[in-house]
Amino acid sequence: MSKGFHVAIVGATGVVGQELMAVLQERKFPISNLKLLASARSQGKKLKYCGEELTVFEAKPDSFEGVDLVFFAGGPVSKELVPEAVKRGAVAIDNSSAFRMDPDVPLVVPEVNPDDVEKHRGIISNPNCSTTIFVVPLNPIHKIAKVKRAVVTTMQAVSGAGREAVDELLLQTRQVLDGEEVEQPKAFDHQIAFNLIPHIDVFNENSYSREELKLLHETRKILHDPEIQITATTVRVPVLCSHSESVNIETEGKLTAQEAKEILSNAPGITVQDAPEKLEYPMPIFTSGRDEVFVGRIRNDYSQERGLNFWIVSDQLRKGAATNAVQIAELLCSRNLL
Repeated sequence: MSKGFHVAIVGATGVVGQELMAVLQERKFPISNLKLLASARSQGKKLKYCGEELTVFEAKPDSFEGVDLVFFAGGPVSKELVPEAVKRGAVAIDNSSAFRMDPDVPLVVPEVNPDDVEKHRGIISNPNCSTTIFVVPLNPIHKIAKVKRAVVTTMQAVSGAGREAVDELLLQTRQVLDGEEVEQPKAFDHQIAFNLIPHIDVFNENSYSREELKLLHETRKILHDPEIQITATTVRVPVLCSHSESVNIETEGKLTAQEAKEILSNAPGITVQDAPEKLEYPMPIFTSGRDEVFVGRIRNDYSQERGLNFWIVSDQLRKGAATNAVQIAELLCSRNLL
């Protein structure tokens, strides 16, 4: 490997961990040594990176000795091991929800709040995938016209729930098409093939799920705006990759749809795909494997004087997780914060 940093990935065998390896390689992040870590059951597995075969080791506190940067791919292990990595001098970029709302931990989307990396004390959180995809186009509009309120409906791909969820959708689809009885679901509470499940994460007492409340609280933190109002419904859909979001916003300043298109077309990380007369709009089959957030169906809300509708689609394993994490690492490098 080339000259660079000593890097570790915790959760290297999972879908986000695998995507992290791919993005690090594609973007040529400077790595001199890459340590792959996972649970005890994955110890000894072999994975390839830049043509080299690397062995996966069990993630333990002493795994982070001599490591400069650790990517945590997500999961409950972060709560225990992120502080251990920081204690040993590493900077941790964490994809779990463990530290996102900690006031001392920056929650960063590089296109939106890059300066927040300057405040890190060893930990930087990656937002929830649906939040990241949402705030990239919301931010440039918010800067121009100030968003007062947003109504968001997410349609989230099964790969956001891990490899078992992908396998379950594929198995159930085959069983339905072959006329077989569908096995009892394991990854989800209900059959996902040929179905929609309006339930992601646990429900709170107010009947909102934790996934829905993440969109509110994380967006407020990223935008540094505690006043913005957001209500969400999150839905799991039988799509393999790329989350979609239907968004309606109300702004303080009036924007025409054309003005919104121009703002979004000039914003970083966004591809505007909005030609309904040609049947051109974002869809998961076009966005999977890409790093941009695609926006289309941009139109004024005729029921609100200052209302706007738009449609967002993005690969949640890349921009929603791995790519965003690597972009944070690149920010740290560019600002000499590693």
